[in-house]
Amino acid sequence: MSGPGSHFIKTFIFTTLALIAFAANSVLCRLALGGKAIDAAGFTCIRLLSGAFVLMTISALNKTPKKYRSRGSWSAALMLFLYAVTFSFAYLTLNTGTGALILFGSVQMTMILTSIYSGNRLTPMEWTGVTTAFLGLIYLVLPGVTAPSFSGFTLMTLAGISWGLYTLKGRGSNHPLSDTSYNFLRSLPFVMILGLFFFRQMHLSAQGILLAAISGGVTSGIGYTIWYLALRGLSATQAAVVQLSVPVIAGFGGVVLVSEQISLRLTLSALLTLGGILMVILGRISKDTSDNSK
Repeated sequence: MSGPGSHFIKTFIFTTLALIAFAANSVLCRLALGGKAIDAAGFTCIRLLSGAFVLMTISALNKTPKKYRSRGSWSAALMLFLYAVTFSFAYLTLNTGTGALILFGSVQMTMILTSIYSGNRLTPMEWTGVTTAFLGLIYLVLPGVTAPSFSGFTLMTLAGISWGLYTLKGRGSNHPLSDTSYNFLRSLPFVMILGLFFFRQMHLSAQGILLAAISGGVTSGIGYTIWYLALRGLSATQAAVVQLSVPVIAGFGGVVLVSEQISLRLTLSALLTLGGILMVILGRISKDTSDNSK
């Protein structure tokens, strides 16, 4: 089957699988760390190692001539490593849904604020959305029984900022699979330093190693590859909007697989944060449409 219908179905399937993979990273990390099956440093090391192995294998099987393949950058590899390590340590104290909300909220806010810093003017609707999203995250960490830990919130915010910057660095990539493969490979020296620094504190189990390897090789390595296939059929706006579903999927996964509770605070914060980001995206669409009609 070919044609527009086939293209839509492929895009839908790839997008769905990629979003599930993104959410699964949060669930897998919580399963591993919450169950004390592995430590945060060990999870990070195995995740990046297995991701590098799977992606380099996929890249080697790719038919694109080697001379046309790009090889990422050290700065992007550093952002990837910072994302992975802060992500793991944040989940020592955060539940699945809260962590995913902070992560993807921070990713989107990083990209929005970078756009503002670059000189793009925001419409009143976009400013309202930015303010609403910030208020949602602030409400999440207000003192209270269900508030996340300050350290967990800070670490996951750093993870989101790092992933946002990593995404911006790869936005102009002509060979995203190759760039991502080599960025994972370039992250390995940082992995070695992390492993040496936390060697004495590491505790590994077969279950923990398996969960970290799945997170790195499947939901990260293969998940990112599927996401790039999905992006061929998605506009930048559509890609931004569909990612807002990841905290919801992750939260559901946390309830089913990790037996976590979704608090009223998290629900209201998610509505404010994700709703605000959606307002920014819709405001940008309206502005672009207006500019194109002139």
